[in-house]
Amino acid sequence: MSEQSDPELPPLPYDYDALEPHISEQVLTWHHDTHHQGYVNGLDSAEKTLAENRESGDFGSSGSAMRSVTHNGCGHYLHTLFWNNMSPNGGGEPSGDLRERIEDDFGTYEGWKGEFEAAASSAGGWALLVYDPVAKQLRNVVVDKHDQGALWGAHPVLALDVWEHSYYYDYGPDRGSFIDAFFEVVDWEHATEQYEKSVDHFE
Repeated sequence: MSEQSDPELPPLPYDYDALEPHISEQVLTWHHDTHHQGYVNGLDSAEKTLAENRESGDFGSSGSAMRSVTHNGCGHYLHTLFWNNMSPNGGGEPSGDLRERIEDDFGTYEGWKGEFEAAASSAGGWALLVYDPVAKQLRNVVVDKHDQGALWGAHPVLALDVWEHSYYYDYGPDRGSFIDAFFEVVDWEHATEQYEKSVDHFE
């Protein structure tokens, strides 16, 4: 049986205060060190429970552990993408291949952005731009919690966390201002890399 390494919390790719004034140092500290760490811990605990149950042959707690893997695993993976989707040198609009594909699949960049903002405004968790390898196109999806509403096989390109812990300290109930702030720090180079990896793999 292969050894499975324990999940680890990756460090932020920038300093905790690097995204100010758009996202505060306090929010990034809480969000990364407490919330993201919690998903890593939850994933690790659930995987250990499943391994112990396989060894003992007692699967009474395996159903809830598998649900915990999905919830915490998606939380871990999406947060890792979210941190890398932002940069202190971000902002502006996409260019190159990603810009062309957005315009092909959504008509205009503005059409894509308006739809993405609508996803972020209505989500109970995440707004995602994903590459759908079945339809071979980009899509915006609304994901509640971390794992409800995802599209099977789709590869996330851009992730925006709209759980209240992402913005309430900085913006109170004004989620719209937080969504606007996200676009001031979007790292379009990283999003383009995610898109190109998906396309290279499937097209």
